[in-house]
Amino acid sequence: QVQLVESGGGLVQAGGSLRLSCAASGRTFSSYAMGWFRQAPGKEREFVAAVSRSGGLTKYVDSVQGRFTISRDNAKNTVYLQMNSLKPDDTANYYCAAGSVTSRSQYDYDYWGQGTQVTVSS
Repeated sequence: QVQLVESGGGLVQAGGSLRLSCAASGRTFSSYAMGWFRQAPGKEREFVAAVSRSGGLTKYVDSVQGRFTISRDNAKNTVYLQMNSLKPDDTANYYCAAGSVTSRSQYDYDYWGQGTQVTVSS
């Protein structure tokens, strides 16, 4: 069992930056691949980024490639999402998730946090 708690969301102007954090409970954090997903009002949840157990493999959705960076610190049981050059279209509730594979599919993740809201004003 893994419990995930996101933080770091907020209101930012377009072009600004935010860093999201996701703290995991338990001593098996390093055995999970981690992902970030987001869901805007009226839209389906979409994949944003994923990182492998060691941190050596990362994946991104095309719309954030070059602007967002996912990373993890297994000693701190935490995964991060550094978001730069934010756009109004990035406005959503952001969720972290833990799973067994470094996947773009939400169905490959077993544990989810409650989410943190990111709002980008124009």
